[in-house]
Amino acid sequence: MLRKPIGILGGTFDPIHYGHLRPALELLEALALAEIRFIPCRIPAHRATPAITPDQRLKLVRLATADQAGFVVDERELCRPGRSYMVDTLTSLREELGDTPLCLIIGVDAFRELHTWHRWQDLSELSHLIVMQRPGASSKTLPPVLEAFVAAHLSQDAMALRQQPAGRLLFQAVTQLDISATQIRALLASGQSPRYLLPEAVLAYIRDRAMYQPLTPSTPATL
Repeated sequence: MLRKPIGILGGTFDPIHYGHLRPALELLEALALAEIRFIPCRIPAHRATPAITPDQRLKLVRLATADQAGFVVDERELCRPGRSYMVDTLTSLREELGDTPLCLIIGVDAFRELHTWHRWQDLSELSHLIVMQRPGASSKTLPPVLEAFVAAHLSQDAMALRQQPAGRLLFQAVTQLDISATQIRALLASGQSPRYLLPEAVLAYIRDRAMYQPLTPSTPATL
């Protein structure tokens, strides 16, 4: 029996922006996913801990996704102590959702580093993998271990994601906007506006609570 897959999109979302939201919407529609779960991590495994609190990041994700049908916020990683490992998250989801197809969504740059993730080889036992890439982008050379992974799991047919709970790999073209959370934080810290890079509700909440505050200018030395 075919079942609509559930997309899983994890990240720090520090803060969430249109570079997260637009590709997610395209995947939701193009692949006819049942929903996409946005899962903010508590303590990232591959980058610095965010400056704002997990609860603040969760609120920003809720604001950003509130008006889009099919976008769901899942806070399970924030409720789990220690570093946030996707293999633990997928295990939790699998226990909860049974044999519903799950699709872990990552960008192509993250995919090139997949072999550095905690228990990365277990991921395909728990979910499918959707790798987002720019339309017409040429593939770069992968490490041999990932070349072998692609050969074993690659599918050209999105319908394959519905036919089993996990185990397939799909490269999907999406509009990848050249926006980063680092860029947004830098603009805010320098007193510039990041408007049009993220939803207005998210920006208003950031400003109302003075998140990512401007840097304090150095006091001139007294002669």
